[in-house]
Amino acid sequence: MGDKVWILGVPLSPVTLAASLHQLSQWLKEDKTRLIFTPNAEIISMAQDNPALKHALVAADLTVPDGIGVIWAARQFGTPLPERVPGIELLEQLLALAAEENYTVYFLGGRPGVAAEAARRLQLRYENLTVAGFHHGYFDPQAEQQVLAQIAAVKPDILAVALGAPKQELWLTRWAGKLPVKIALGVGGSLDVIAGQVKRAPLIWQRLGLEWLYRMVTDRRRLKRFWHLPRFVGLVYKTKHQAHDLNV
Repeated sequence: MGDKVWILGVPLSPVTLAASLHQLSQWLKEDKTRLIFTPNAEIISMAQDNPALKHALVAADLTVPDGIGVIWAARQFGTPLPERVPGIELLEQLLALAAEENYTVYFLGGRPGVAAEAARRLQLRYENLTVAGFHHGYFDPQAEQQVLAQIAAVKPDILAVALGAPKQELWLTRWAGKLPVKIALGVGGSLDVIAGQVKRAPLIWQRLGLEWLYRMVTDRRRLKRFWHLPRFVGLVYKTKHQAHDLNV
C-alpha cells in the first residue's frame, strides 16, 4: 500500500476505495485481527489533545482518508492522497464481499435498536449476508464483559463498531487482543445511516466533498464539534509554515 502519509502526527494509508477493499479481502484469508480506522479532519484534531487516540491511529493496520479535509491537508504537505475513502462506502462494499464469500459479521454500536435494524436492512440488501450478532453501544463496564463474551462466542470474521470517535478507536485498540475477528473497523455513524435514523448527504454534496457540512447543518448536535475544523486548518498551515522556515 506504499508509505503512509502523515498529517499532524497521524498516518493515512495512500489507498483508493478499491485498493482498501482488496487489502481487506486478503486479510480475511488470514488468522489475525486487523484494525481499520477512518480518520477525518475532526478525528485528527481530536488526536492532538488525546495521546491514546493518536497511538490507536498510529498502531492501526489501515487508516483510510475519510474526509475532504485530509485530502486537502495532504496536498498542502506535498504528499497527495489518491482519493477520499468514505467509511460507509468501505463498510458497504466489505459487507457485499462478506455476503459473496460467506464471511460473518457482528454489529456493535448505536442507540438500542439501531444495530438490529441495520442488520435487518443489510440482510435484505445482501441476500446471503450472515449476521453473527449485534448489540447497541450503550453498555456499562459490567455489560461490556458480556458483549466481549458474546463476540468471542460467535467468532465473527468482521466486527463493525459504531461507538463514535474517539471511543470506538480506543475501545477496539484496548480489546484487539481478545477479539477473535479478522477485520475490526470503526464505522462512526454508518449504522445510523443504514438503519434509516440519519440521512446521508445528497449525491451532489458527496461529490463536492461537503458531507461534513451537510451533517453539520442537518444535525445541530454536531455544532459543538465544529471548532475542530477551523482548528485543523490552522494547525496544517502552522505546521506547513514551520517546515518551510526550517528548510529556508
